[in-house]
Amino acid sequence: MKRSSVDPVLALEAKMIVALAFRDGPIEDLHAGKPCPTCSADSGYSRISDEEMKGIMKAAVNAVYSLLWKIENDSEAYAKSLVLGARYTQRWDDPEQ
Repeated sequence: MKRSSVDPVLALEAKMIVALAFRDGPIEDLHAGKPCPTCSADSGYSRISDEEMKGIMKAAVNAVYSLLWKIENDSEAYAKSLVLGARYTQRWDDPEQ
C-alpha cells in the first residue's frame, strides 16, 4: 500500500545524497558539454559511452559508500555533507510515491 504523502525530511535527505553522489562527478562533466546537434533529438542514440557510464556508476557508489560510512562512523561529517548537498537541491522536485 502506498503512503499518502512524502516524508519531507527523508525527501530532502534523498535529494542531498543524490546531489553528493552524482552532481560533482563524471555525469556533471557530460552535462556541462555542448549538445550533439546531429543526435540530440533522437532518443535512439546513446549519449553516454560504456566507459563513461562505468565511471559515473563507480563515482556514485564511492560517494554513497562514503555517506553511509559517515552515518555509522562520523555523524558530524555526515551532517556537514548534507549541508553541502542541500545547496544543490533547493529547486529539485520531491520524490514521487
